[in-house]
Amino acid sequence: MSRRYGKVEPSVVDEEMLQKAVEEQGPQEQAGRIAKEEGIRFNEVLQLRLAYRDILKIDHLWEFTSLTKLELNNNIIKKIEGLDRLTNLTWLNLSFNNIEKIEGLESLVKLEVLNLYNNRISVIENMENLEKLTFFSIANNLLGQLDNVIYLRKFKNLHTLNLYGNTICKEENYKCFIAAYLKDLMYLDYRLLDEQTKNQASAKYQYAIEEVRRIEFQEQQAVETSQSQEAELQLHRDAFVEFLNGSYLFDSMFTVDPEAEKLHCLPGVADLLQTFEHQLVELCVQVFEIGLDEHKLRETEVKCFLSGEKEAVADNQQRAAQMVANFEQHRRKWIVETRQVSDTNLLDVKLSHYSNEIDQLCNSLMALEIQMVIQLEDIIKDFEMNISDMVGNFIETVQGIFAQCRDLENSHHEKLREIAVATLEKVAKNESEEDMTDEVRMLFSDKDLVMNALAASHDTHLLKINNRENQLVTRVNAWKAVLIKGIQDKEMKRHRKRISEIHNYMDYLREQLDDFLFSKA
Repeated sequence: MSRRYGKVEPSVVDEEMLQKAVEEQGPQEQAGRIAKEEGIRFNEVLQLRLAYRDILKIDHLWEFTSLTKLELNNNIIKKIEGLDRLTNLTWLNLSFNNIEKIEGLESLVKLEVLNLYNNRISVIENMENLEKLTFFSIANNLLGQLDNVIYLRKFKNLHTLNLYGNTICKEENYKCFIAAYLKDLMYLDYRLLDEQTKNQASAKYQYAIEEVRRIEFQEQQAVETSQSQEAELQLHRDAFVEFLNGSYLFDSMFTVDPEAEKLHCLPGVADLLQTFEHQLVELCVQVFEIGLDEHKLRETEVKCFLSGEKEAVADNQQRAAQMVANFEQHRRKWIVETRQVSDTNLLDVKLSHYSNEIDQLCNSLMALEIQMVIQLEDIIKDFEMNISDMVGNFIETVQGIFAQCRDLENSHHEKLREIAVATLEKVAKNESEEDMTDEVRMLFSDKDLVMNALAASHDTHLLKINNRENQLVTRVNAWKAVLIKGIQDKEMKRHRKRISEIHNYMDYLREQLDDFLFSKA
């Protein structure tokens, strides 16, 4: 079923093997020699054959980022690994190896053909990301559970499946089971699944299929709900107000405050706490709603900037392209006319004039680029000013609301302190409530202990409020800094690239002129 080591010396994929394989499969004769002299770029290779090389471990393939077809069949590979960077792979052959588990395929989201024929695999698994799979061969393996094939229902594009040579193929209802559960399958074990077979299978497994569909529907709903919740939470994070649309801040203040629990049973504290929670949540929701509104405004501002920037660059590029097109038309005409000139003096004049025209074109393109730089600098400056104002106003508003939260905590603390002092006096006079627990009565037998507990609780609550405020302010300021720096870096790269393009074009024109002079000589 799989290959044995025998007397074969196992090998690992390395640089030398890859270089040799690419050379063997690349262009031959003169084209091959040229390619070898210029150097083979692994990141440009589209197909690679590494079959019959006694490979034990897949390695050193990370440079083959453009690879679409990979043949690793007829080796002694034990584990699927080292394929993470091959994200453009559409065809993978790992047949006739010693693979025991399907794994390491998470990055191959474009894979359409997967051949695992003749290995030691016992379970179909870990293929969730292969949504584009159309052909799957896992024949001559160790599959023993027919129900495991239901896993393949998630691959809506799968039309060819090969399972022969596995234990499951010996089951009486094998073909009917496959046809029922994989209704879109066209070929099973290289044989066409006709409509009659599919209809019979559908009728036989009708109720089982309905149950599977019900479960799949529930799972899909759960996934969609989870994705929706995650998307909503991400929106809140992007607005820097996550977990401020409820009692999260209030709950966090008391989660780390064990002393507060002891005070809840005191007369009036429950109502006081309920009022405090209601008022604090109202303030948090204010921050939350303002945050979402400001996020929309910032997004609109960013989109408006990007649109304006794109339009300005496109207009500049169009003007530059028109300059180049006009010059190219003139250049072709100049070449035709100059070829007919035999007078040396006249030729020198035309060459000098053409050389000056190249310089003028360079100056014109450079001037156009300088205009672009100045225009974008103004656009970026205006954008930075607008974003800074928006962020500044948002921070100022939020800080005002958090100041109200602190005032609310201070007020709550003072009222709680009054209740605590009154309780201390009652305990001292032995007039405490009958339902007071022994733990609370013990606490209120020591005034310093009560006052310290109240102060610690107050400090904890203020710290939570301050931390959430600082977190929001720090993150929104960091977002602004990263955004502006990213825009500035992008413009710098664009400018450098444009200058390089102009110089390269000028070099090209002068090389063409030199070639023309050489041909005239």
